[in-house]
Amino acid sequence: MNSIDGAAGSRGGVPGGAGGLSGGLGPDRHPQADFFVCDFSGASPKDDLGSMEHPIFSLSTRPDRRVLDYEHNGTRITVTPSVKGRATIHDKDIVIYCVSQLVAALNAGRAVSRHLTLTAHDLLVATNRDTSGDAYARLREAFERLAGTRITTNIATGGYETTRGFGLIEAWEIVRRTRGGRMVSVAVTLPDWLFRAVLAKSVLTLSRDYFRLRKPLERRVYELARKHCGRQAEWQVGMAVLHKKAGSAAPLRVFRAAIRRMIEADALPGYALAERPGDILAVTRRAGARGAGTAPALSERALDAARILRPGADVHALAAAWRDHWETRGRARLDDPDAVFLGWLRKTPG
Repeated sequence: MNSIDGAAGSRGGVPGGAGGLSGGLGPDRHPQADFFVCDFSGASPKDDLGSMEHPIFSLSTRPDRRVLDYEHNGTRITVTPSVKGRATIHDKDIVIYCVSQLVAALNAGRAVSRHLTLTAHDLLVATNRDTSGDAYARLREAFERLAGTRITTNIATGGYETTRGFGLIEAWEIVRRTRGGRMVSVAVTLPDWLFRAVLAKSVLTLSRDYFRLRKPLERRVYELARKHCGRQAEWQVGMAVLHKKAGSAAPLRVFRAAIRRMIEADALPGYALAERPGDILAVTRRAGARGAGTAPALSERALDAARILRPGADVHALAAAWRDHWETRGRARLDDPDAVFLGWLRKTPG
């Protein structure tokens, strides 16, 4: 993929010189018209139904290099990570942002393409992330995990079964940088399966408070609640089935304990959780959404130190795991959250 800057420079016709027959610029293979520019501020967050249903994204706080084999109701999915690890539920913010922009454009009657250009700052703001210099480096790491994660699945139609492989994003490219090295805009090519889902409006609107949920499991349970409960009054699911659909690598008893902490925290936007007899979780839709509860804030300096301690890890997921630990231990008052977080990280096996 050519950069946007390069494409713009080659649209002026024949470059200077001896008729442009030798040297000069090559052909403009990706003119600007082929790209959809993400410029809808305040677009409602949209998520595709396929990735909401299946546990494609990792909930791990460490680089997850395990191959995930998942089967449910006749659908088989294998998710294969790259050496960078499997794309995380926090990496999915990029996909959600792209889908949201495309749906907003379709609703406005604009032409769209699976080749997008987006402003990194707008993406960070829309997904409730900080906009420090290091945030751009983290964004690049997320793109690498998304591009490297591959999915293989079976589709049965008309008595034939087809096995298909694809990625979470097809390609990405940083197209401009400032003198300070910050990513300003990027070009992203979405896979055909995701683009078709957008054109078919196989998407659901998420609460904006979704991006305020820090814990990976909270985000995944919210996705499942939104997909299966939707506008129904209630959705019930067995803990064992929920454990499987969430894609949690924790033992069922540990998963169950985490769900009980979520019930107590009552932080899911739009849905309340309750445990029912028979090891059942009931998800009830409520009229008003509330955001995630108050938790210790960590400085960028602490997150930078965490990256040194855990190279390649998703530090936001690590921070979410630490906050979970802090809540479990009684939400003690912390004079120096940074020091406590880093101390916990040093003691916790990597």
